Amino acid sequence: MPNAAIYFHPEGYVTARKDLKGRHVAGESFLGGFFRHSGVAEFVCHADSPALAAMFMEMAERFAPGRPAKLIPTAQIERLGEVGCLFLPGPGIETFAWQRRRVGQKAYSLCGITHTTSESPQLFGSWVTAPVQPWDAVICTSWAARSSVEAIVRPYAEYLRDRLGATILPLPHLPVIPLGIDTDAFRFDEATRQAERLRLGIAGNDVAVLFLGRLSFHAKAHPTAMYLALQRVAERTGRRIHLIQAGWFGNEAIAEAFQQGARRYCPDVNVVFLDGRLPEVRSRVWAAADLFTSLVDNVQETFGITPVEAMAAGLPGVITDWNGYRETVRHGIDGFRVPTLLPPPGAGVDLAERYASGLDTYDYYVGRVSQVTAVDIDAAATAYERLVSDAGLRRRMGEAARAYAIATFDWRVIIPRYLELWQQLAEIRGQVDESAPWAGAAGSGGAFQAGPNPLRPDPLAMFASYPTAMLSGGMRLVRAGHASMEALAALHADPLNSPVQGVLSPPEDLALAMDAFAPPLGLTVAAVVAQVPEDRQLRLVRSLVHLLKVGLLRMAEPLSL
Repeated sequence: MPNAAIYFHPEGYVTARKDLKGRHVAGESFLGGFFRHSGVAEFVCHADSPALAAMFMEMAERFAPGRPAKLIPTAQIERLGEVGCLFLPGPGIETFAWQRRRVGQKAYSLCGITHTTSESPQLFGSWVTAPVQPWDAVICTSWAARSSVEAIVRPYAEYLRDRLGATILPLPHLPVIPLGIDTDAFRFDEATRQAERLRLGIAGNDVAVLFLGRLSFHAKAHPTAMYLALQRVAERTGRRIHLIQAGWFGNEAIAEAFQQGARRYCPDVNVVFLDGRLPEVRSRVWAAADLFTSLVDNVQETFGITPVEAMAAGLPGVITDWNGYRETVRHGIDGFRVPTLLPPPGAGVDLAERYASGLDTYDYYVGRVSQVTAVDIDAAATAYERLVSDAGLRRRMGEAARAYAIATFDWRVIIPRYLELWQQLAEIRGQVDESAPWAGAAGSGGAFQAGPNPLRPDPLAMFASYPTAMLSGGMRLVRAGHASMEALAALHADPLNSPVQGVLSPPEDLALAMDAFAPPLGLTVAAVVAQVPEDRQLRLVRSLVHLLKVGLLRMAEPLSL
């Protein structure tokens, strides 16, 4: 069965945080879905430390008790070939492609996933020049997200063709697989519904409209269209409407802007703000609502998980016809999509330049684009009014939405698509030649070879012109009279030598070297280095220079200027 090592870091998977974003929710949900529904024989964690691995193991045990799990440390990427694929919780596969080039590009595949595509567009351009291979992929969570990625990489590839004459510009596969959810977590009985409505003061004949997500007018959804449309419905129908905004503010100024906006634009709507970072709010507030809304108008959104969660909760949705949203809620079946409008291409070049040059922060960049994105307020009001006025329509659409969410977006359905993709990548890896293979490092006495990443060169190569000489295999070294492992340990305890931790040979190789260079005759560097395993030889070479640095070895013959 296909499998992947999961690159684990809290930034990709943990929701217990003040700066909660959709990618954190999506990552945590993916891990739970993977543990429950992948059926793999063993879970594999690729992490920077045992502490992070322990977090991964705890989650695995919670969702799949008794299933074996192991750690492949990030310092041992050569072991990823045991699994065949490395899954990353974001689109940045280029750094990992450069790392893989050192151990063999056919050893394993890389698989990333898009979240927002607006923040670092240059990242996608880096795929074109990094050693990304045909057996790598970046999952696009919607066709809209894929189009936004292609709008970067295609023109950049054309630029490289025009400037450098490049004709072969390999890109990762860009399969479209939506985010998934655990639909069972959004099933609520009538008792829970009544308890939640009572807690929020929602009477039986009142209509509760729910928005859940970050409360950010510049980086998520500008609330004016929602406020104005709901005010119209309150005036037309005379119904008591509650707008529940379960989310979190970036700061007090944003909170005040939302609260003032609600008072100004929908005074006849009872507006309730809840802290959506609290798990008990985020998991149960769905039960109180009659319908869901999210009039997102921001380019930082690519898929949008909350409309799918609302569908699983049996709520009809009023959402914008925007990016991945249009690929989840079926207009007129599960709810209503509200038209949106942007200025034509070419009208925002200066906005991109201001962001690229640092004149605008990312928040200002997406906020300015949001300000020139229009949501059809009349259409939103019509959709709200139909659902507010017709409980039967709400029920029918909610039932259709829940059935569609279970059939289409549950992790039981989505995880097999991941496994199928990883299997396809493995098949391609076995059939297709790699591009730009690396010749590999030379032995201790061989000719210089460039490192796997030319833009992150070996400093001992980049600065080879600096020293009088470089250690060579033919040089002879002699151990100093006071040299011992105890003396070395004392030197390393000195704060002056603290940076050396983790870059020298293991103690057994250092002891071997100091014994071998016993006076009076010095041996050649090559003769001693050959006594350790090949995969540790280059580390011993640099360790010998360190031993010269601290006076435990000396040159048998002085260097000449």
